[in-house]
Formats: sequence, structure tokens, C-alpha cells
Amino acid sequence: MATRQVKTVRKTAPAARSNPIRKTPGKPKAAPAVLKLVTTKEANKERTATPAPKPASMTGPLPPIVTLKHLAEWAGYNHGIAKKQAIEMFTGFVADIGRVLKKGSKIRIPNLGVLQVRIRPARPARKGRNPATGEEIKIKASKASKKVAFRVAKGLSETI
Repeated sequence: MATRQVKTVRKTAPAARSNPIRKTPGKPKAAPAVLKLVTTKEANKERTATPAPKPASMTGPLPPIVTLKHLAEWAGYNHGIAKKQAIEMFTGFVADIGRVLKKGSKIRIPNLGVLQVRIRPARPARKGRNPATGEEIKIKASKASKKVAFRVAKGLSETI
């Protein structure tokens, strides 16, 4: 019986360039010229573009419940930001608020109020009385709990 020999070859990674900024001389590519033409057209469009119309929720009566999307849409319109980008910013803002509150910090927003986490300690089981009959009853223990509390700023309460 003959044994077969297998030759293994190891591949090595190509050597890194010493200066990645320097380009090799050669023919210039046509893509940058096309890109430049497209960007000039976009720049001309921006100059001649008419301002975006007001969002429908801003022109008519206010919706009964104003959502995060409404706020983002209004902020985007007022500050010249795309609606999608404004929604992403507000969503990130809410996520940051949650993260900060989870760590135990307070959030103070001038003219709006203070957000904080209030911790209610656990209470042991105890005995109490039914006020109507005078019968003694057992009150079971309660667990510790956390809740988010919002205290309105003076400026906002005066505005309302």
C-alpha cells in the first residue's frame, strides 16, 4: 500500500503599506469627476429649493395626544433638520434619560422640571384593624419598589 503525501501551503497576509496616504501614480479615475458634477447639481438644488411646508400637525389643531414623533417633527422643521434624523435624536434622548435614571442620577431641565427615581423601602408584615368592624387583620409585607417621579418647574407651572 502506498501512502499519499499532501503538501500544505500557508498563505501569508500581504505586507501593509508604509504610507497609506500616498497613492500610486496612474491614470485618474473618472468617478471623481462624475461625483463632482452630482454634488454641484445638489448644491444648485439646495440654493433654489423652496422651504419645506409646515407639518400638518403644526398647521391644524393640536392632536389630542402629542407623541415623540410630533415633537421630533416640529423640532426638525424649526431647526432645519430632516424628520427622520430628528426622530432618531429624540429617541436617543429618551434612551439617555433612561440610562441616567437607572444609574440613580436626577435630570434637571430648566423651565420643564426634574426627573428622578424615588425608592420606596420594603415594609415588613404587620397587624392592622378593619376600621368598620374592629377585627384584627394581617397585612402582608411589601417589596421595595422604584418609580420615576417628575416635579414640574416653577416656570412651566406658571405658564400653564
